[in-house]
Amino acid sequence: MNLHNAEFVRSVTKPADFYRGPMPQIVFSGKSNVGKSSVINKILNRKNFARVGASPGKTVHINYFLIDKSVWFVDLPGYGYAKVAKAERDRWGKLMEQYFGETGLVTLGVMIVDARHKPTADDVTMANWFKSAGCPVIICANKVDKVKKSQLEGNLALIRETLELDDGTVLIPFSAETGFNRDKMISAIENGIKQ
Repeated sequence: MNLHNAEFVRSVTKPADFYRGPMPQIVFSGKSNVGKSSVINKILNRKNFARVGASPGKTVHINYFLIDKSVWFVDLPGYGYAKVAKAERDRWGKLMEQYFGETGLVTLGVMIVDARHKPTADDVTMANWFKSAGCPVIICANKVDKVKKSQLEGNLALIRETLELDDGTVLIPFSAETGFNRDKMISAIENGIKQ
């Protein structure tokens, strides 16, 4: 998979426009301020490829990026931002239900959580959506550069426990800031596509 060959294709807001086809879809999710766009940018080694929002929680689009003309990176809207109006949250929830409710869309999930904190109730809901879709999921614990080394193992154990991950679920400490574990993340994604 040549990550340098990446292009933004489209944003969608309704199920009629979901991509349905033979190419694998790697679906990225995370709460609004967890650094999801930064993680995608770091994986692709691009500065501002996936747009980094100035105001969290404002994107209710599903963004499709075509990687090497053979794989989709699907960027889901961020969730859990308190200042967003209830109508926006409802619209987001409905779109996610429709997306995850349709079989065959998700090949592999990459769920981004904050390595510094216990996952939120919204994180648990998202993890359950991936499980219900029956696809493998990689948990990316971002912002590991802001965690003391002595606390990291405990934090990762808490993430695993809170999200009720089985032993087979890959949990990768990651830093979009420094690129820590970028290669590990890429190889986990490539392995996930092959499964």
